[in-house]
Amino acid sequence: MYELMVVIFVLGYLCITLEHQLKIDKAAVALVTGILCWTIYVVGKEQIVDLDKVKDHAIHEFSSTYPGEITETSEESVNDEITYETIAEFVTEVQLFEILSEISSILFFLMGAMTIVEIIDLHGGFRVVTDRIKTRNKLKLLWIIGIISFFFSAALDNLTTSIIMVSLTRKFIKDQKERWMFLGMVIISANAGGAWSPIGDVTTTMLWIGKQITTQQIILNVFLPSLVCLLVPLTIMSFYTKGNVERPSDEENKTAHHTTRQQRNLVFGLGVSGLIFVPIFKSLTHLPPFMGMMLSLGVLWLITDVMHKKDDIKTKRHFSVFHALEKMDVPTILFFLGILLAVGSLQSAGQLNQMAGFLDDKIGTSTENGVYLIGSIIGLLSALVDNVPLVAAAMGMYPLGGMEFFEQDGLFWEFLAYCAGTGGSALIIGSAAGVAIMGLENIPFFWYVRKFTILAIIGYIAGIITYIIQYSILN
Repeated sequence: MYELMVVIFVLGYLCITLEHQLKIDKAAVALVTGILCWTIYVVGKEQIVDLDKVKDHAIHEFSSTYPGEITETSEESVNDEITYETIAEFVTEVQLFEILSEISSILFFLMGAMTIVEIIDLHGGFRVVTDRIKTRNKLKLLWIIGIISFFFSAALDNLTTSIIMVSLTRKFIKDQKERWMFLGMVIISANAGGAWSPIGDVTTTMLWIGKQITTQQIILNVFLPSLVCLLVPLTIMSFYTKGNVERPSDEENKTAHHTTRQQRNLVFGLGVSGLIFVPIFKSLTHLPPFMGMMLSLGVLWLITDVMHKKDDIKTKRHFSVFHALEKMDVPTILFFLGILLAVGSLQSAGQLNQMAGFLDDKIGTSTENGVYLIGSIIGLLSALVDNVPLVAAAMGMYPLGGMEFFEQDGLFWEFLAYCAGTGGSALIIGSAAGVAIMGLENIPFFWYVRKFTILAIIGYIAGIITYIIQYSILN
């Protein structure tokens, strides 16, 4: 059963990677994989569960109920009471619910963020940006779009930013093939921008929520490598970017519902401020980040309801949070649920700890070089498979504070945030931003390989070198 869990996980992973070839949504595969892994774990629990963990939990429960009464005799009696039912309770009511509490905080966070962005988009709030970009020069537009994507991704997240930038480039560039060139750079830029922000990339968010990193340190230590990761390929691409773009005609965007300029500005300002407020709220209150995100969503919800309370029913419905929720990418949420459940099962059953031991034996994490090598490998692997389970696996393999480099804001966690966030740019299927743009614009997989894979890898390596130099100087 122990080995079967790994087989199911690998097969599920393979199907997720080959999503476009199989034409099966990765969310469906992730959900089936996650539930099957836990089912196999529960069925084979007596052969898989570490009985020492069950005993420790039982003793902890006993000491909580009868404080100060733990003796050698009571420990033996607790050990004697470990039965089939005790093991089942440990797996389903302790381990599973621990994993679910971690997953739910991530999912509620993502749901809140995605809803806020949809509300801004419904109100035309992103016109605050598009209306200010007048140039037709390809080189200027390339740098503008790259820099905007970088900072948007840090404030929003790389998936949301990629969706927004597809919409923006359609307003600037008529020819689809030309748009692809700009959107390829958006993938690199959005992933680089998301790596240094607690809310910019789901993997950085996972590390932030898990307390492996803190807001101030991740920004200070990963910003420069992430910026280099963008600037190097952007500079190289500038040598091949010449001429002007042809803009589409102005008969787009004609809808039955309109907002005033003041309304657009207000919703854009409130939405972006609400997203930026989340890490501040966490720092001040020490509450989980999803609480701050839900507070921001609630405030924006109240204000937009007041804003449209005198409108007719159809207009009010169009701008409502209910409409925003309908447009939200629910399959993405379910994908995260499934894949995090699957990784959580391997974490609970012990396979991830076994993998950590293997990496320590072969590479070692007791030295800086070992940490850099493992982080770099994880980053490149995220181009082949999704970076969410890779980071979840690393979080499960290495306990927080276990060794020098694994303390909060330690070298391993910060370097992992950079590598997992930016390494996926090497392939278009290697990140949420790439998958979203690939789907929206029908960009061929091998077109991206020819045009951007080398650029992305050069930027990735340049950022790693920058991080290593920076760390050596500061320490």
